[in-house]
Amino acid sequence: MSVKARLMAAAITLATPTVLYFEGRSLFAYLDPVGIPTICDGWTQGVQLGDVATATQCDAHTREGLEQAAAILLRWVPGEVLAGMSARSSAAFLSFIYNVGPGKPGVKDGFVWLKNGRHSTLLLHLQAGRVAQACSQLSAWTRAGGKVLRGLERRRAAERELCEAEL
Repeated sequence: MSVKARLMAAAITLATPTVLYFEGRSLFAYLDPVGIPTICDGWTQGVQLGDVATATQCDAHTREGLEQAAAILLRWVPGEVLAGMSARSSAAFLSFIYNVGPGKPGVKDGFVWLKNGRHSTLLLHLQAGRVAQACSQLSAWTRAGGKVLRGLERRRAAERELCEAEL
């Protein structure tokens, strides 16, 4: 197993409790605070109101979501930066990416793309190897649907603490 693969495996293990705690589990589809159909532990892909899931399906969705987050991190952050980053910092970024996604120009702010078509400041700091500055950027991501959400404030504080734990 490569160094990056080991780091991501450790980061997924460390990120899972954070994701589970802050997402909360619902076996029944519901609308999240910004009106997106959601099920399990924050899973939104292909979800429709009325959907029902089992705990086993939720576990699989959470794992898949964290693996997708890891793929995004691996694609957009240089290998030498990732190799020098602690598993805890990587885990914080995986939890963040799991929550906000990559983003899409003209559509939605995210880890990679902002709605305005630019890259996020958090990503730019990571690409430049400025992990501490990237960790501090987590605190800026507390808005959803145009309003500050207390749950996101708590989540970002926990992710930032995890991110900065071994700096």
